[in-house]
Amino acid sequence: MKLKLLFLFAVALSVVSCQFNETMVLNEDGSGSMSVEVNLSEMMAFGGAAMMDTAQVKVDTMIYIKQFLEEKKDSISKLSKTEQEKLKKLENFNIHVKMNTENSEMLYDISTNFKSVNEANDIMNGLEQASKMAPNKDAEPEGISKDKDTPEIIGVNYSFEKGIFKRDAYIKDEKQHQQQVDSMQQAAAFMGGSYYTLKYTFPKKIKTTSNPDATFSADKKTLTLKKPFIEYFKDPDVLDLEVELEH
Repeated sequence: MKLKLLFLFAVALSVVSCQFNETMVLNEDGSGSMSVEVNLSEMMAFGGAAMMDTAQVKVDTMIYIKQFLEEKKDSISKLSKTEQEKLKKLENFNIHVKMNTENSEMLYDISTNFKSVNEANDIMNGLEQASKMAPNKDAEPEGISKDKDTPEIIGVNYSFEKGIFKRDAYIKDEKQHQQQVDSMQQAAAFMGGSYYTLKYTFPKKIKTTSNPDATFSADKKTLTLKKPFIEYFKDPDVLDLEVELEH
């Protein structure tokens, strides 16, 4: 069942509208927690339940990546060294899956706790690599794909030094990115309602921020920034941030 859920997650990212919510809570010493939630309920409403083995499914489970990788270590050993290293970086992440086909609910949440915010840099890689744990015609019976190395398209770097937080998104592979942008045009009607939302909570009040579209909580410690997903995918810089905290 876990592999089936991950398979639906990979399919949904490419064909239907979904909502992305990136949430971070940052402590004064630079430690904290982060999650990226993908809401696929629209996929379920448009017939995603038919892809399941049964008509009605209710799931609320946590997939511990470290445990999963240990269980699949024999299959992982057959992957390229590059792919093994990518999966190794995910061992401190967990995926929460919540699904109820009766009310068309489907949520994925990949999360991690970190001692330093730059440890969260691989969370986007985690979303892309999740699809490698899904079965396909070339996959091992244990559920790890032996596909060739796949370029990661968008990366994000996070930093927090001397009271200044930075989020810097960038394109890792220009050729693959353009191909994805071109193909996405065909799905624009489905993805027009997709948004990518940042919600960051800081240990002190926010003094200044580089993005004029950001909004703030009453206590000035939480920042929210929302952009259409297609706009973000075409130009990752639209969600770049530099936040200076009060001393």
